[in-house]
Amino acid sequence: MKLGIVGLPNVGKSTLFNCLTQAGAQAANYPFCTIEPNVGVVAVPDARLTALTKMYDSAKTTPATIEFVDIAGLVKGASKGEGLGNQFLSHIREVDAIVHVVRCFEDDDVIHVDGSVDALRDIETINIELIFADMETLDRRKARTAKAARADKSLAAELEVLEKAYETLESGKRVKSLQLSPDEQAILDSFQLLTAKPVIYAANVTEDDLADDGAGNVQVQRVREYAKEHGEQVFVVCAKIEEEIAMLDEDEKQMFLEELGLTNSGLDRLIAASYDLLGLISYLTAGPTESRAWTIRKGTLAPQAAGKIHSDFERGFIRAEVVAYDDLMACGSYAAAREKGLVRSEGKEYVMKDGDVVLFRFNV
Repeated sequence: MKLGIVGLPNVGKSTLFNCLTQAGAQAANYPFCTIEPNVGVVAVPDARLTALTKMYDSAKTTPATIEFVDIAGLVKGASKGEGLGNQFLSHIREVDAIVHVVRCFEDDDVIHVDGSVDALRDIETINIELIFADMETLDRRKARTAKAARADKSLAAELEVLEKAYETLESGKRVKSLQLSPDEQAILDSFQLLTAKPVIYAANVTEDDLADDGAGNVQVQRVREYAKEHGEQVFVVCAKIEEEIAMLDEDEKQMFLEELGLTNSGLDRLIAASYDLLGLISYLTAGPTESRAWTIRKGTLAPQAAGKIHSDFERGFIRAEVVAYDDLMACGSYAAAREKGLVRSEGKEYVMKDGDVVLFRFNV
């Protein structure tokens, strides 16, 4: 999974990126501190892997990963060359979703590029710049497709989708609001438009607002209402606190979170929101050599899940031997789970479930 982090300058974007990835990106109190896009790969926390590694005495533990891309802060007029952000929008065209960091805190010591804190105004500023960037992309694509369609009538469907998308953007809406057939959606997806991507809003608050999950913060409530209206996710985060958490080991981290009245970190909440928004789950493989988590989409059939490991697994798929993680832990061993009839033999039509511990049988 790959997530792109966007936002205005000085909203806590690069600070949050540092916390999530511990990559040490520069973060300072002036616009355009992030000049080059920062990229960091983060392991997805999964306590199930730790337990499986212990059960199987695995030599190696390999978690699922998320790649974060942090680009320079966007400003009003970025699509027309203002600021630096527009230079780097190409770096987030291939991401699965966008994490939009929104400032929901007041602090006289931290400059706001527009002079005041207004979460919805900031969201609209970013949306407009993404819309303009997409219009520029579609302009170029339309010109090429229209010319080619004169000789190739099969391009008529693509041209129609291009027109629909452009009209939507012209009306000030993101193309993700378009209602399209599966074939039209496949065409739209090939354009890699920024406004087609699902969005998760990271409402950056003070430590005081973190305890009640931003319930008493007017700016957070406005972001939540906006996100609900557009079918998107919000999670509340305090970038400063995340910065402190990132410096702690696992035991210290848990104690610190408990002191704050929290059950998990901002990274954990972001990952949960990302998986939910993108319809993702994880299945697990385990053995003496390695215990590993694999990310797949909900609804994935067993052969395609096997293909995540190796194409030969999918091509020569025979069956999947599956046990639910909770059942395996309750039994204490794979052998005990098998004796109790909890290890199932599943065929090509089996729909994978989150937490399945699987052994694939194949022959090529």
